[in-house]
Amino acid sequence: MSKEPVAVVGVGQTKHVAARRDVSIAGLVREAARRALADAELTWADIDAVVIGKAPDFFEGVMMPELYLADALGAVGKPMLRVHTAGSVGGSTALVATNLVAGRVHGTVLTLAYEKQSESNAMWGLSLPIPFQQPLLAGAGGFFAPHVRAYMRRTGAPDTVGSLVAYKDRRNALKNPYAHLHEHDITLEKVQASPMLWDPIRYSETCPSSDGACAMILTDRAGAARSPRPPAWLHGGAMRSEPTLFAGKDCVSPRAGKDCAADVYRQAGIADPRRDIDAVEMYVPFSWYEPMWLENLGFADEGEGWKLTESGVTELDGDLPVNMSGGVLSTNPIGASGMIRFAEAALQVRGQAGEHQVEGARRVLGHAYGGGSQFFSMWLVGAEPPSS
Repeated sequence: MSKEPVAVVGVGQTKHVAARRDVSIAGLVREAARRALADAELTWADIDAVVIGKAPDFFEGVMMPELYLADALGAVGKPMLRVHTAGSVGGSTALVATNLVAGRVHGTVLTLAYEKQSESNAMWGLSLPIPFQQPLLAGAGGFFAPHVRAYMRRTGAPDTVGSLVAYKDRRNALKNPYAHLHEHDITLEKVQASPMLWDPIRYSETCPSSDGACAMILTDRAGAARSPRPPAWLHGGAMRSEPTLFAGKDCVSPRAGKDCAADVYRQAGIADPRRDIDAVEMYVPFSWYEPMWLENLGFADEGEGWKLTESGVTELDGDLPVNMSGGVLSTNPIGASGMIRFAEAALQVRGQAGEHQVEGARRVLGHAYGGGSQFFSMWLVGAEPPSS
């Protein structure tokens, strides 16, 4: 039996900020969920199941939070699933919800992801010991900086590329009212003059710590027909993982990322992603990961990703816009960051992205990764239903 077509008919986000002290975690997730319901013009009664995700429970210290969030999400007496795949969890949560609809288990599903970093300490929560290495890193940047340096050595990329990405994404964020960082006085010179945190990653080339939540309403063909607004249709979605460390692992361009993208492209009938995909919402917590993922996802040949960034291809008005919303570099409620990428891709093909809308966007990729570049989740959404 063929899969049921899946459509995104509602998207809701909170305003992402450093600290939402006015609400509890329950209040935060409910805010995003209600906005998604309002966008879809549905009520809690229309939801058949809830799929929720977040990053590690030890961030906030609330273990198995989904148990106490059922009330806030209208899930009492309904199936509720929890997903966790490190930083990629927002994307994989959406894909689990997608599969429930595609498999005709449920007709309409609310999926949501969140993080309240103001009630946690992700910096030290992510400073985990690495086997057989000296304990010298601090935070995720300390883990990923050597991978960035390896990319620079491998490709000969100039050390200015990271600042170009950060400058672009922070300017894009000014067009997104939900973005955390709105740096109206941002200049390329300020980015390049910011302190070095983890060589070659500067302070302005890193993601912030945000409180926020993102929610989507996913439904079947019948539900999409009742939608008051254009839906975004799923054309392909996949998850892949690999160990953190193993002999032969390519930390610069992980095999799991390549395989995940290839599966999505196969499902969606994408022969040439550079030509067939209009824009990308990519998980870039440190600016250098834009050119690295451009290669990993097949948008550029090996060693050529940084040239796309440097030549302006990934600008909002470029040939392949990347992170039109400002990306993870401007908004990072870790558990929700991947879902925001997926949701922003959906907004683009629905024509509802506001000032950061890419004109004529018909097919957009949402991308998330997590852990030690080991968990990947991606989906491709389109303005038209997938061909059967």
